Amino acid sequence: MNFKVLAIAASVCVSQSFAIFGLGVHYAPNFGTSLDKTSPATVLTLESNGIETGHVDYAHGSFSGMQGLGLKFWLDVLPFIDIEATYNVQWGSYNADLYVYDAENSLVKKQAIELKFDGVPFGKSTPKFVAMNGDLSITYPITSIPIIRPYIGGGLTYYLSTPVMSQDFVEKFMATGGDALLSSETLTSEEAKVLADKLSSQLQDEGLNTSIGGHIILGVRAKLPVIPIAFYVNGKYYFGGDFDDEIEFARIALEAGIGLAI
Repeated sequence: MNFKVLAIAASVCVSQSFAIFGLGVHYAPNFGTSLDKTSPATVLTLESNGIETGHVDYAHGSFSGMQGLGLKFWLDVLPFIDIEATYNVQWGSYNADLYVYDAENSLVKKQAIELKFDGVPFGKSTPKFVAMNGDLSITYPITSIPIIRPYIGGGLTYYLSTPVMSQDFVEKFMATGGDALLSSETLTSEEAKVLADKLSSQLQDEGLNTSIGGHIILGVRAKLPVIPIAFYVNGKYYFGGDFDDEIEFARIALEAGIGLAI
């Protein structure tokens, strides 16, 4: 009799330790992605009547590692496999500056550049590289023990990322009309501000980089019986994806979160 009671109790625990579905939020850093710092380089020469009156240099800073947040929806009710749908957004900040020199090569003005991207969860700010991805994963539970559910799997990834304001981009901008914002002899403070705004708008017009790749996932979910709360940790290895050449994109990411599991 005691054995039957224990068996029933155990089956209840198993059935209530795994949810039909769950919805969670998580911390999703990417520790290895980086952008190298550049030294100031001339992107425009200022001239008057064929005589050089100054030049404009550009340089951007660096970052190493990105912070990130994400959302996850999962289904545990299917036989043999589980399904996860994930959206992550990760970001790293870097400075970007224009340096204006006169004919004697003396620094006249340093103009910081701010950026604003539509469809990206940031207002106008110092430039940021923002990487977003949507993952659809099929996972296989390694065990069926109560409370803890380790799994392995993989799936498709849709990548989106902002372009980097590189020196090549700024030089191209100057060569295709950016210099028209400047007077022929110098660059005033107001012109420098307008130039920075136009650079921001031009980078916005470039749009987001989009591509498709995939990922491998190894993770674990934990849920106590009855309580509709689950914790999860995932490690993911990504492949594919198209990013600006200046970005060194790390392929390993972490997701650690909590969710409602019913």
